[in-house]
Amino acid sequence: MLTMYSTTWCGYCHRLRSQLDREGIDYTVIDIEQDPNAADFVMSVNGGNQTVPTVRFADGSALTNPSIIQVKERLAAIADTAAEPA
Repeated sequence: MLTMYSTTWCGYCHRLRSQLDREGIDYTVIDIEQDPNAADFVMSVNGGNQTVPTVRFADGSALTNPSIIQVKERLAAIADTAAEPA
Protein backbone atom coordinates (compact mmCIF):
# COMPACT_ATOMS: atom_id res chain seq x y z
CA MET A 1 0.00 0.00 0.00
CA LEU A 2 1.18 3.51 -0.69
CA THR A 3 0.06 7.04 0.04
CA MET A 4 0.06 9.74 -2.60
CA TYR A 5 0.17 13.32 -1.41
CA SER A 6 -1.59 15.51 -3.93
CA THR A 7 -3.66 18.61 -4.67
CA THR A 8 -6.84 18.90 -6.70
CA TRP A 9 -5.17 21.04 -9.38
CA CYS A 10 -2.00 18.97 -9.91
CA GLY A 11 -1.87 17.52 -13.43
CA TYR A 12 1.07 15.24 -12.59
CA CYS A 13 -0.98 13.87 -9.68
CA HIS A 14 -3.95 13.12 -11.94
CA ARG A 15 -1.64 11.33 -14.38
CA LEU A 16 -0.03 9.21 -11.66
CA ARG A 17 -3.43 8.31 -10.20
CA SER A 18 -4.58 7.11 -13.63
CA GLN A 19 -1.44 5.02 -14.01
CA LEU A 20 -1.78 3.51 -10.53
CA ASP A 21 -5.41 2.63 -11.29
CA ARG A 22 -4.45 1.07 -14.62
CA GLU A 23 -1.73 -1.03 -12.92
CA GLY A 24 -4.09 -2.12 -10.12
CA ILE A 25 -1.88 -0.64 -7.40
CA ASP A 26 -3.71 0.18 -4.15
CA TYR A 27 -3.14 3.67 -2.82
CA THR A 28 -4.62 6.39 -0.66
CA VAL A 29 -4.69 10.04 -1.73
CA ILE A 30 -4.23 12.85 0.77
CA ASP A 31 -4.79 16.47 -0.31
CA ILE A 32 -2.02 18.53 1.28
CA GLU A 33 -4.15 21.67 1.02
CA GLN A 34 -6.73 20.07 3.33
CA ASP A 35 -4.35 18.32 5.75
CA PRO A 36 -1.64 20.44 7.41
CA ASN A 37 0.15 17.36 8.77
CA ALA A 38 0.36 15.94 5.24
CA ALA A 39 1.74 19.24 3.98
CA ASP A 40 4.36 19.15 6.75
CA PHE A 41 5.40 15.62 5.74
CA VAL A 42 5.69 16.60 2.07
CA MET A 43 7.85 19.59 2.99
CA SER A 44 10.02 17.39 5.24
CA VAL A 45 10.99 15.11 2.34
CA ASN A 46 11.23 17.85 -0.31
CA GLY A 47 13.61 20.38 1.18
CA GLY A 48 10.83 22.57 2.56
CA ASN A 49 8.80 22.58 -0.67
CA GLN A 50 5.22 21.37 -1.09
CA THR A 51 6.04 19.33 -4.19
CA VAL A 52 3.36 16.93 -5.41
CA PRO A 53 2.88 14.18 -6.18
CA THR A 54 4.92 12.84 -3.33
CA VAL A 55 4.49 9.13 -2.73
CA ARG A 56 5.17 7.45 0.62
CA PHE A 57 5.65 3.70 0.72
CA ALA A 58 4.88 1.20 3.48
CA ASP A 59 8.54 1.15 4.56
CA GLY A 60 8.48 4.93 5.12
CA SER A 61 10.50 5.82 2.04
CA ALA A 62 9.24 8.50 -0.34
CA LEU A 63 9.58 9.53 -3.99
CA THR A 64 8.72 12.91 -5.47
CA ASN A 65 6.92 13.06 -8.82
CA PRO A 66 7.86 9.46 -9.63
CA SER A 67 7.12 7.67 -12.87
CA ILE A 68 4.92 4.58 -12.68
CA ILE A 69 8.07 2.55 -13.42
CA GLN A 70 9.82 4.03 -10.37
CA VAL A 71 6.78 3.26 -8.21
CA LYS A 72 6.66 -0.35 -9.41
CA GLU A 73 10.41 -0.79 -8.89
CA ARG A 74 10.19 0.57 -5.34
CA LEU A 75 7.20 -1.65 -4.52
CA ALA A 76 9.10 -4.68 -5.87
CA ALA A 77 12.18 -3.81 -3.79
CA ILE A 78 10.05 -3.49 -0.65
CA ALA A 79 8.36 -6.82 -1.39
CA ASP A 80 11.77 -8.48 -1.93
CA THR A 81 13.05 -7.12 1.38
CA ALA A 82 9.93 -8.33 3.19
CA ALA A 83 10.33 -11.80 1.66
CA GLU A 84 13.94 -12.23 2.81
CA PRO A 85 14.39 -14.65 5.71
CA ALA A 86 15.22 -13.06 9.04
